[in-house]
Amino acid sequence: MNHTRVYKMPFSTVYPLYIKKVERKGRTKEEVDTIIFWLTGYNQQTLQEQVDKKNDFETFFDQAPQINPNVSKITGVICGYRVEEIEDVLIQKVRYMDKLVDELAKGKSMDKILRK
Repeated sequence: MNHTRVYKMPFSTVYPLYIKKVERKGRTKEEVDTIIFWLTGYNQQTLQEQVDKKNDFETFFDQAPQINPNVSKITGVICGYRVEEIEDVLIQKVRYMDKLVDELAKGKSMDKILRK
């Protein structure tokens, strides 16, 4: 499977789609940001810098301050793949983020989403 397209996809184009998706379900941008901060270690300023620089997913995750050590607790299926079985490390991180945003849109509590 060729993942080059995902690697080079600008995070800044997907980020507003995440926000739109959850807002349609009554959730907020702040909650999306909280998920991204938890997953990547970014904060408001460093996340905004990633968006402003239009960095692709590869750069976004390469520059992430700290991938959360609890990501192994993220399990389930996203886009037909079990996230815990995805071998490509970058694609797995992207799918982790997709999965967390999905859970938010489906109404899960933040404590559950953040694996507390």
